[in-house]
Amino acid sequence: MPWPNSTLLSGDVPASVAALREQPGGNLVIMGSGQLIRSLLPHGLIDELFLMIHPLVPGSGRRLFGPDDEARRLRLVDCSPTATGVLMATYQPAQRLS
Repeated sequence: MPWPNSTLLSGDVPASVAALREQPGGNLVIMGSGQLIRSLLPHGLIDELFLMIHPLVPGSGRRLFGPDDEARRLRLVDCSPTATGVLMATYQPAQRLS
């Protein structure tokens, strides 16, 4: 069953995303795919990260950034707490760490 307003990517995914960005229309949104985000960041294809930061430190589990990922500076552009203590934070990539 196809998802409305979705595009299935294969092959060279960063090149496919770059081509999609050139098309007219709205924003491209990634929902919950850390692997895809990690593959696009080195190519400068992520303009904004919207993170839901939960007040829970499990000590293990999936992480958005792994130990082999290149360090990157992020600039906080917006943040607001919810009633349950979750922070809704919007970041934009800044310059690379040297």
